[in-house]
Amino acid sequence: MLFLNHVTRNNSTCQNNEGGQQTVLRNSSTSYGLVAILMHWTMALVIFAMFALGLWMVELNYYDNWYHDAPYIHKAIGMLLLFLLIFRFGWRLTNTRPQLMGEAWEKFIALLVHRSHYLLLFAITITGYLIPTAEGVGIDLFGWFTVPASFSFTKEQADLIGLIHLYVAWAVIGLAAAHAGAALKHHFIDRDNTLLRMLGINKKN
Repeated sequence: MLFLNHVTRNNSTCQNNEGGQQTVLRNSSTSYGLVAILMHWTMALVIFAMFALGLWMVELNYYDNWYHDAPYIHKAIGMLLLFLLIFRFGWRLTNTRPQLMGEAWEKFIALLVHRSHYLLLFAITITGYLIPTAEGVGIDLFGWFTVPASFSFTKEQADLIGLIHLYVAWAVIGLAAAHAGAALKHHFIDRDNTLLRMLGINKKN
């Protein structure tokens, strides 16, 4: 893939403070590393795919071929997404973050959007866990292992949490659209490296 080649070429020549070779995996003050880039685009694709799958599967009736399989896939991928999100959050806390570009107000909004996105992503994956486990049945992850059902608050848990899950899903998509719009604004209007860095391309302004 093109952006992976750019990541390798751009980051492999970066030097750290000790003068040693900086790994391609980690971020620097000017560029994102391979791990951050892969997690960003993988989660973006999965989130939009899960949103589409969720909207589609709730319209299925009992006699549809995917009536059981679609929710099974949705739940399993949702749990994998939660695990990836935990790893990504930990990676974010232990890595340098490339400096934000733009005016002070743009940087403030960017930080607010990033933090809100993490909050919403944790909310959607956790509520996604609480819906099918309301009756004490764990979530099978493609036969690899089962995530146990650990929490049950009320008899109406599945319906209540399901409604929250739906609203949070729309909020995630809305925030993602705003995030994408801001990235395109940086690229086409401001003409800075904001979008390019997340593609593994680090051009000089």
